[in-house]
Amino acid sequence: MRAYSRKFGEDEGKWAVTGLIHDFDYEKYPTAEEHPLKGSQILAERGYPEDIRRAIMGHATYSGVPRDTRMAQTLFACDELAGFITAVALVKPSKSLREVDAKSVRKRMKDKAFARSVSREDIVNGAVEMGLDLDEHIAFCVEAMRNVASELGLAGIVPVETAEGSH
Repeated sequence: MRAYSRKFGEDEGKWAVTGLIHDFDYEKYPTAEEHPLKGSQILAERGYPEDIRRAIMGHATYSGVPRDTRMAQTLFACDELAGFITAVALVKPSKSLREVDAKSVRKRMKDKAFARSVSREDIVNGAVEMGLDLDEHIAFCVEAMRNVASELGLAGIVPVETAEGSH
């Protein structure tokens, strides 16, 4: 969300907060009847702006809330994809985003057993709604995540050298 906010000249702080909090209610309210509706109500009570709440509501396709802002479209487009990219990184030998690219993500998307709870349809539709080529969107998100890999816990593992100095 931060990277796209910079690309589009939008409010980076607002977009970052939206991305960070959009699922805060999911653990307590995991059903379609409650998430993200309960979270939106809690945010309204705490004075969060309507555009943030609408973007959060819109990230759930079943909510019926249209994604009619760039922030809402971006949240939807990045939500499932970020989780999927994380899963791809975690199965790499180094457990690092360094080894992830659009091609490796697309290859894993074809494997329906891999990260099966991630909606490939949402990933594809998110790029379409943003008017982006899917491969370009994936590459942009991978690079954005690489830039914060340490904070995400995806900087990878450092191979332990043996006494001979090899890996």
